[in-house]
Amino acid sequence: MEFFDINNILMVIPLGKDGAYALSWIEAVGAVAGLLCIWLASLEKTINYLFGLINVTLFAVIFFQIQLYANLLLQIFFFAANVYGWYAWSRRNSNAEAELKIRWMSPLKTGVLAVVCLVAILLLARFIDPVFTRLAQSMVSMLNMAGANLAMPVLPPDAFPFWDAAMTVLSVAAMILMTRKLVENWLLWVVINIISVVIYYLQGVYALSLEYIILLGVALNGSRMWIKAAKKR
Repeated sequence: MEFFDINNILMVIPLGKDGAYALSWIEAVGAVAGLLCIWLASLEKTINYLFGLINVTLFAVIFFQIQLYANLLLQIFFFAANVYGWYAWSRRNSNAEAELKIRWMSPLKTGVLAVVCLVAILLLARFIDPVFTRLAQSMVSMLNMAGANLAMPVLPPDAFPFWDAAMTVLSVAAMILMTRKLVENWLLWVVINIISVVIYYLQGVYALSLEYIILLGVALNGSRMWIKAAKKR
């Protein structure tokens, strides 16, 4: 179980406010898996979902330890979305070609999505602390019923409720759009990655912040490639 502890250090690198950053094993492996997932997705490779499953599992553990509860719940959704995306991208038509094609959303659907996301962000930001406190307590209760004998957690307030909620809601929308091969997913990832770079830096998770700078570049390139593909089709 030591592998899952963010204090289990892989190496110390010259990065951060103190001139050095202790990179944990779980953070390093999760970051590499995330980079591979997004890069392969930008190339429209179905195998990206395997690395996505590894990434979201490890990041769920990290987010619990750094008190980003909305992002913790998000990883559970991502796990299910990766499973579905793997299935959807693998489907073939009668000509043995991929059934899903890269395409744009309609203007009406884009407008509806924008309104739904805004409302969801405001609601989640308002209720994020009580919701995730109850979820954490329920999870511990279930584990204790199975004999885990864990202490009931007292969770500190979410570090950045509005931005945490924004990352959560937009990531849900982007992941759904990606599973359907809609170009707009990359535009949302660009916004999400910009927010993530700042939030993770402020939380002291510098390797994740650096990773999201790289992911921002991948998302910009993915946007370019998928826009080009959509125009051809």
